[in-house]
Amino acid sequence: MSKNLVIVESPTKAKTIGKILGPDFSVVSSMGHIIDLPKKELGVDIEQEFKPEYVVIPSRKKLLTQLRKEAKSKEKIYVATDPDREGEAIGWQIKERVFKGKDVLRVSFHEITPHAISEAFKSAREFDANMIEAQAGRRVLDRIVGYFLSPLLWKKLARGLSAGRVQSVALKLIVERERQILAFKAKEYWEISAKLAKRGVAGESAFCAKLEKIGDKKAEIGNKEEAERIISLLQGKDFKVSSVKQTEKKRYAPAPFITSTMQQEAFNKLKFNASKTMLVAQQLYEGINIGEDNPISLITYMRTDSPSVAPEAISEVREHIGRFFGDNFLPEKPNVFKAKKTAQQAHEAIRPSYISRSPESLKSFLDHDQSRLYELIYNRFLASQMKPAEFMVTSVDISADEYLFSSSGSRLLFEGFLSAYNNKTDDKEGEDEDKGKAANFLPQLAKDEALELNELSPSQHFTKPPPRFSDSSLVKALEEEGIGRPSTYAPIIYTLILRDYVRRIKGYLHPTELGFKVNDMLVEYFPRVMDTKFTAFMEEELDGVEEGRMKKLDVLKEFYAPFKENLDFAQANIKKEVVVSDQVCDKCGKPMIFKWGKRGKFLSCSDFPKCKNSKSITSGVKCPVENCGGELIERRSKRGFFYGCSNFPKCTFTSRTLPQEKEEKQPDTE
Repeated sequence: MSKNLVIVESPTKAKTIGKILGPDFSVVSSMGHIIDLPKKELGVDIEQEFKPEYVVIPSRKKLLTQLRKEAKSKEKIYVATDPDREGEAIGWQIKERVFKGKDVLRVSFHEITPHAISEAFKSAREFDANMIEAQAGRRVLDRIVGYFLSPLLWKKLARGLSAGRVQSVALKLIVERERQILAFKAKEYWEISAKLAKRGVAGESAFCAKLEKIGDKKAEIGNKEEAERIISLLQGKDFKVSSVKQTEKKRYAPAPFITSTMQQEAFNKLKFNASKTMLVAQQLYEGINIGEDNPISLITYMRTDSPSVAPEAISEVREHIGRFFGDNFLPEKPNVFKAKKTAQQAHEAIRPSYISRSPESLKSFLDHDQSRLYELIYNRFLASQMKPAEFMVTSVDISADEYLFSSSGSRLLFEGFLSAYNNKTDDKEGEDEDKGKAANFLPQLAKDEALELNELSPSQHFTKPPPRFSDSSLVKALEEEGIGRPSTYAPIIYTLILRDYVRRIKGYLHPTELGFKVNDMLVEYFPRVMDTKFTAFMEEELDGVEEGRMKKLDVLKEFYAPFKENLDFAQANIKKEVVVSDQVCDKCGKPMIFKWGKRGKFLSCSDFPKCKNSKSITSGVKCPVENCGGELIERRSKRGFFYGCSNFPKCTFTSRTLPQEKEEKQPDTE
């Protein structure tokens, strides 16, 4: 019988760690939080220094009893929950509620390997009071905002809506971007390119140059007529090289992944949304069955904002690079990457647990998504400790009287880290460079050399609005603004979509009508809560609590005083928004009004609750089923939105898109 009890968060992780620790340790899962604030009450005593009133989660009561029973015969109890604020708090709550009065030690690690686990148990410690305070501070802040703001949304818009301290600021970013797009007016402009070649040399010397300047001014061509006029003036002109500049440039290796950059690259390269990325990364971290070794953790902890790497891992990857790529790919000293000032320096970057386990060797054990994400993490880490890629960039200016054309090309001199990882995602020129080809072929040219003009081509363009946020760009914006932390990026996006404030369409985030209304109400009545700088400041304050520089109570008081002032004003002044439709109730003749419910927007009789008549809002598109006569209605399920027939259940036609819309493959959704 085992002498020691170890508590972790998930069954998979328990199995992986149990295999490493052996028969003297019984490893069990808490299934996440056992204790939390009550669901239907505030659970915070504001008058008594914001004291949280934790309760056992109803669905966890049986588990709590089992843990107590498991602990009775054990000599030592260890808590090995995740190495962050949330993990520290989960462990502390279990200690206080389940094992109160017993000697319970905390162990934390960033990778599940025999060496890391052994070192963690040798360094078992007391719980970190500052981390626990910081987590409690965040939980209380989020509960106060959610508990008091949600009823105001119900009062003004509809029951069932919710607001969040961080999620609402993320919604604001998405709504503001959409308004920029709606207000944008495209402006026409034209470009002129010249196809040129060396005189007396065959066609393979041809290259393209773009008109950049006319006299001393930038070439700005507003319409077709102006472009054609310039082309006519250029006909017959002598084109000659006015300058040639060659520069060796280096592209440096990217840092190993942190949570935000992993989510961004997984979206850009694999088309994974943020939630899917974290789900797959968690599987790789907690353990995968690898042949006879069951299970094995393949990556380090996936919630981190630090690019730091353990010295042993640096030594291993450098040895691997030297053996498989050659010493000329190794920098003299290991590459070091600077972390943001708010990063948790005790954490590690996301990297493979074993550099010896190549993506190719694991393909038969991983599913398609696991294999692709592991390969991305593995190659990124490999590249992070390699020399820069080197290019020869050639820039040429060509003059034709007062008209100046420019062209540039690059040639790969040394692959460096690109032999392991291409970190270019949107730049086509960069992709060409990475294949070792010139992005734009340029022949050998000399100053004052005369060139032959083959063709002048005008091309029409229009300025583009700012792009909508994707999971990738929103995570990047949140990180740059200092909003949220590694563990919150994916849940923020998931919640916005779940509440139907935002919809993901072809991989990009579109605010809904409801999203606009929720945002506008919160911005009007709670400008401080919705201010990005203030939200970032609160995140820094919570970091200060974790570092012991700040007191939790001071942070909560600083937030609550102005919040209460805004809250009192809003409660006194917010009125229910009523939007009357052009339809009348077919039961009582009163006007029908628009409302929101769990399934989205619908029409309700204005005399509710006396008259409970309601009906769905149709799309106006006829059901394609022959002789049906119904119209398609947007409906909502756990899997997202779809269109169903208004004659349901008589007609069961459903479609993800309206029939006249072209079916397109959608990126992964929540």
